Amino acid sequence: MANLKEIRNRITSIGSTMQITSAMKMVSAAKLKKAQDAITQMRPYANKLTELLQSLSATLEDDIENVYAEQRIVSKVLIVAITSNRGLCGGFNSSVIKGSVKHIEDHYQGKQVDILSIGKKGYDILSKNFNVIEKHNEIYDDLTFNNVAEIAESIMELFAKGKYDKIELVYNRFKNAATQILTFEQFLPVELVEVEGKMNVSTDYIFEPNKAEIILQLIPKSLKTQLYKAIRDSYASEHGARMTAMHKATDNATELRDDLKLMYNKARQAAITSEILEIVGGAEALNN
Repeated sequence: MANLKEIRNRITSIGSTMQITSAMKMVSAAKLKKAQDAITQMRPYANKLTELLQSLSATLEDDIENVYAEQRIVSKVLIVAITSNRGLCGGFNSSVIKGSVKHIEDHYQGKQVDILSIGKKGYDILSKNFNVIEKHNEIYDDLTFNNVAEIAESIMELFAKGKYDKIELVYNRFKNAATQILTFEQFLPVELVEVEGKMNVSTDYIFEPNKAEIILQLIPKSLKTQLYKAIRDSYASEHGARMTAMHKATDNATELRDDLKLMYNKARQAAITSEILEIVGGAEALNN
């Protein structure tokens, strides 16, 4: 059994760790509230924009000459892996990293696959086995639509110039503080959904200048919004995962501290009993 001093030092150390994990949990909880509100408010707008784009495309009789919707034979693929800059958030980052690797192995064997990394943790691991063409760790310092739009524009330019035939997003979609859903989402080419029975689609709108022009303007806007929503989803998921991880860490530290305190009390009791026996034994020896 460890001596009393060692046990006291371990109890003190675990107490300090508990303070850190508890503080990190509270910080993540505060950040999660803001991030959750942001993604909750944004989703209806993003979904409605996609719905409007699909509705308009379904009513067009002629094909639109749109480079972002060009279907190509897939030989060059870009995976946009969205992780965080910091750890201590359970399996949040590893799920994106492992999911990206498995997705590439399952679907893109023998094809050229590059990575665009958003988040330091993803870059640190994926750069060891894949060609990372860009990294954007700084985006979380000021997560705004305009900053994300710049990244989206650079990705759109890569596709427009024919450097990649397909671009996909891999990220954790926020469900609640304890649940994040690993999501694979096609970014480019844009899928313009064909709706059967075009005459049944409501067209009680006046379009200025015309439907085709509106769609050509909506697609870049929709792509920027799609990437921004994905990063926002990932950001909220990160804080949810970290809050949950720190909550579990605090509970585990509390349980370990209680076990050590029990061990300390038993060791202290054993030491006192041993001292009493020595004193009694000494007294008996003197009496004899």
